[in-house]
Amino acid sequence: MLIGKTALVTGGSRGIGKAIAIALAIAGADVAITYREQADKANAVADEIREIGKRCVVLPLDVTQDAEIKVVLAKVAEEIGAPTIIVNNAGIVRDNYLRFLSRDDWDAVITTNLTGAFLMCKSSLPPMLRAKWGRIINISSDAAYVGDIRRANYSAAKAGLLGLSRALAREVAGQGITVNSVCPGMIETEMTLDMDETRREGLLKGIPRGKFGTPQDVAALVVFLASPQAEYITGQDISVDGGLHMG
Repeated sequence: MLIGKTALVTGGSRGIGKAIAIALAIAGADVAITYREQADKANAVADEIREIGKRCVVLPLDVTQDAEIKVVLAKVAEEIGAPTIIVNNAGIVRDNYLRFLSRDDWDAVITTNLTGAFLMCKSSLPPMLRAKWGRIINISSDAAYVGDIRRANYSAAKAGLLGLSRALAREVAGQGITVNSVCPGMIETEMTLDMDETRREGLLKGIPRGKFGTPQDVAALVVFLASPQAEYITGQDISVDGGLHMG
């Protein structure tokens, strides 16, 4: 499906990013993954991808730094080809009630989760424009729709990603490039596995499907959106949430 394509997944060392990177490799793409801190986990993901038979590049990256992004893209292009599938998955949380939320924590989340995606989109576009083909997939969140308590910064950043995706989708639609957002709901990750059982049960009651999703549920949608079969889908935001958000 994606043979001959190169994908880049930011924040690909664990959780949803890891599942996406592996799923793209299974679909035939060579994959570059970036990480902020956990080099050992990122390299373990790369080993899994190589076992599948695909090439993989692992690089450290702070997505808030434009110069670092340009270096990473150049290294990926040199080693496995310029990426024409970009998955902006890197993100952080700095949780607090808004009345106690510091300006530093607001700025950190907005800069990483939203500005980082903008910088990656901007720098990765030239090869796609030359190829007249590309896929940009921004990992947003159901928090963009409904808000999360103690996460005004995160919800604002994820809502901003939806607007960024739609605006860019309009700009590049005529060049064979699609831009879409994927909005996970409650997904089983390290964070949810450590959750208090009472809180976990309370959250489950609000999910019509009656269970949390898996990183693989999100990855399956990303692979579809990256595929030739999704060439007529752009500027969309699609939830993977078991029905938690309907609207």
